[in-house]
Amino acid sequence: MKEIETIQVGKNFSAVSVGKMNEIIEHVLPMGPDIFIQGKVFAGQSVGATGSEFSFQTLVPGQDSGFLHTHKTHEELYFILKGEGLYQVDGDIFPVSEGTIIRVAPDGKRALKNTGKQNLTMLCIQYKANAFTEADSPMADGVILQEELEW
Repeated sequence: MKEIETIQVGKNFSAVSVGKMNEIIEHVLPMGPDIFIQGKVFAGQSVGATGSEFSFQTLVPGQDSGFLHTHKTHEELYFILKGEGLYQVDGDIFPVSEGTIIRVAPDGKRALKNTGKQNLTMLCIQYKANAFTEADSPMADGVILQEELEW
């Protein structure tokens, strides 16, 4: 079983590695006493994320996510990093492939299926819905510092 590797930790950051994208399938997520999901890893806690959680998951050809699910308060963004498949939200089913991004509100009933001949790998970011305001836009929140870059 593959594990998350800590790369570096500092006062204002932490860096980890989940491995190469083709190694995500080697992770195993324990969901209960007898329930394990092969090919899924949550990594938000590993980096100390305070406003979101994120996971990587790989589905082998023909595999689906196993169940429909919703969330109580979390919106999700799904990024298809590799492969192709079908995504389902509230009964709407549509094709997805590398480069597809899907946003799903908390109440959306969602699932993913790999319909391709190669592994499908995705990144899912979940965060509290309706938490951002205009003050949170990248242009309003970002601060460009007048310091020299050092490499």
